[in-house]
Amino acid sequence: MGRRNPGTGDEIRMPPQTEKSLRNRAIDALARREHSRHELARKLALYAENPDQLNDLLDDLQARGWLSDARYAAQMANARQNRYGSRKIAFELREKGVDESLINAALDSLQGTELERARAIWRKKFGQAPASEQEKAKQIRFLQSRGFGWEVIGRVLKLADD
Repeated sequence: MGRRNPGTGDEIRMPPQTEKSLRNRAIDALARREHSRHELARKLALYAENPDQLNDLLDDLQARGWLSDARYAAQMANARQNRYGSRKIAFELREKGVDESLINAALDSLQGTELERARAIWRKKFGQAPASEQEKAKQIRFLQSRGFGWEVIGRVLKLADD
């Protein structure tokens, strides 16, 4: 059944649509950006005939090196490091189903720069030491929401006072 032409009311015949295979959908998604296994499985579940078919496809993609949770975690940590702290990045990776050991490995390289990244984010947003307790609380909440821990936040604000 086709659609009707609004001008004449005649039926417009549409060419038959070819259904994309599950493999093609997966490759298209991976071509656009990295995905975690859990995330890709969730996206493709609607199109899989059964869970075994989906698991076999994901296993094959991992065996070929096209799907990698480790690569996804490293890429995500690298992309987010200039806006967020390690806690927020770790939370986002957990939400995407990445294994805890892969999260720790991806965040290891960020631990040494946590203070500098927090200072840069704080400097961009505020640029000056808080003038009141209310302003200090606002700055603390901001840095917490960006995923920085208490120790880092305290050091950022102490350095701002100096």
